[in-house]
Amino acid sequence: MNNTLISIENLKKIYQVGTQEVRALNGVSLVIHRNEYVAIMGPSGSGKSTLMNIIGCLDSPTSGNYILNGTDVSQMEDNALAEARNKEIGFVFQSFNLLPRYNALDNVALPLIYAGLPKHKRVEMAESALISVDLLNRKDHKPNELSGGQRQRIAVARALVNDPSIILADEPTGNLDSKTSIDIMRLFEEIHKKGNTIIVVTHEEDIAQHAYRIIRLRDGLIESDLENPHPKQR
Repeated sequence: MNNTLISIENLKKIYQVGTQEVRALNGVSLVIHRNEYVAIMGPSGSGKSTLMNIIGCLDSPTSGNYILNGTDVSQMEDNALAEARNKEIGFVFQSFNLLPRYNALDNVALPLIYAGLPKHKRVEMAESALISVDLLNRKDHKPNELSGGQRQRIAVARALVNDPSIILADEPTGNLDSKTSIDIMRLFEEIHKKGNTIIVVTHEEDIAQHAYRIIRLRDGLIESDLENPHPKQR
């Protein structure tokens, strides 16, 4: 079985802002294998958010190739891109992105509605995902009845529920205090040990040090791509 999950070659992204061209990515090439734990870092304007959006099938490159789990997604139309995104990628966002009127179970089950699964199957899979983040006892609670750490755990469960190829986390601890941040990073470590591929996009050095490989971007290019010999584990 091919161990390559993501293969990106000479990726460029140019935005037109008024009469100006903004080059967000200037020719990025990288390979990510199954069960890697990667952090993508870079200062504001480095291209890391653009790269994350392309990896997450939220945006398409101007040119270059992006092969995700054996499928070329670089020039897909929006509908096909959305399908690939729902099947292959579980997202964890800084702002949790939970629906306030839905309880925890319904929030976690949301991707399964898009996948067209029947209700009993959705409930079963959502409960299993909540067990994996140790929050089944909060399944009937709405987001405003949960702490920030619990909300992020619900978001992680939602990312896991589809059994995606990749967990893609964008500043996952940005809205959390330092103790809760450590708990969330410990959760990512457990998820990684179960065989999941994790990509964390962050500007925080402390968070990046949990990853086994750190890719640093600057001015739309990869500045360095190094194994982390001593990933932080709690």
